[in-house]
Amino acid sequence: MAGNSFGKIFKLTTFGESHGAAIGGIIDGCPAGLSLDFKAINAEMQRRKPGQSSIVTQRKEEDEVKFLSGIFEGKTTGTPIGFLIENTDQKSKDYSHIKDIYRPSHADYTYDKKYGIRDYRGGGRSSARETACWVVAGAIAKQLLQNPPAGRTGIKITAYVSSVGEMELKKNYSEVDFSEIEKNPVRCPDAKMASKMEDYIKSIRKEGDTVGGTVTCVIQNVPIGLGEPVFDKLHAELGKAMLSINAVKGFEYGSGFAGTIMKGSEHNDIFKEDGSTKTNHSGGIQGGISNGEDIYFKVAFKPVATIMQKQETIDSKGNKAEAEGKGRHDPCVVPRAVPIVEAMTVLVLADFWLLNKVTKL
Repeated sequence: MAGNSFGKIFKLTTFGESHGAAIGGIIDGCPAGLSLDFKAINAEMQRRKPGQSSIVTQRKEEDEVKFLSGIFEGKTTGTPIGFLIENTDQKSKDYSHIKDIYRPSHADYTYDKKYGIRDYRGGGRSSARETACWVVAGAIAKQLLQNPPAGRTGIKITAYVSSVGEMELKKNYSEVDFSEIEKNPVRCPDAKMASKMEDYIKSIRKEGDTVGGTVTCVIQNVPIGLGEPVFDKLHAELGKAMLSINAVKGFEYGSGFAGTIMKGSEHNDIFKEDGSTKTNHSGGIQGGISNGEDIYFKVAFKPVATIMQKQETIDSKGNKAEAEGKGRHDPCVVPRAVPIVEAMTVLVLADFWLLNKVTKL
């Protein structure tokens, strides 16, 4: 299977399945001499892990990361960083009923037709369990940008839940308090809206159904010059990163689709004498290259495909069948997606930051 690596210089390659013995990865291209804060890495893993609140899947995984190589006395050596995360709470029997059945809107059918075989236990390789590896790499990339061997960049990445179903936080990112994000299980930076979203997610779970939502991400203190023309534009790579996340159905940056109803005279970002702009409809990126303004974007997540209701489907022989979810599943994926969005964002930025250093030597 191809497509298991992400990045060009700071490169992550992952392996493993949802119900296998373990998942893990190899990070190549991380510069030598970076002092790692392992508590910070664990904190990122705790934000993503299952079982963290009543509104997410109750699978219990500690997600303890075991580093196998590339680190000596707490510092990166410049060689590949190998790591492992053991799966300790698999309940594969919860999936035996769909061994020969294709679940609606899952990867079951396409995997089976493409490879002639599929791991039906939790979706195998197509499971969001895989994203734990991305968070490990993202946590290291965050430290690289916060305290790289060559000096600080000051880049700050913040993501939060901005909508659940039709419930939307109608505030610009500059109007919210980022310190409120981790104070509630929904990860919405508005206490009242977060409470409403939480109640709604719980009601959806009781119905045996699921709901989608959006995650907003903001990148601040971005240096000018990240991004490469023509096919490696910064926003294009961010889009690819976001669309690689399970359940993502859309990505828009800057003015996004709202910009389609504006006139050019309204949409153009007028320069100030210092090179900054009066508005930021461009979302911090022009010509595929960062311009020093805040980069902001939204990521749309569909409702989780596994629902606790009976649905019509077919089996592997093309016969009509019935599918019904069992076991432990997220009624809404967006709260746990927040650290994943941040991780994939920082992997893109770390790659471009290192590339920028190479091209300016």
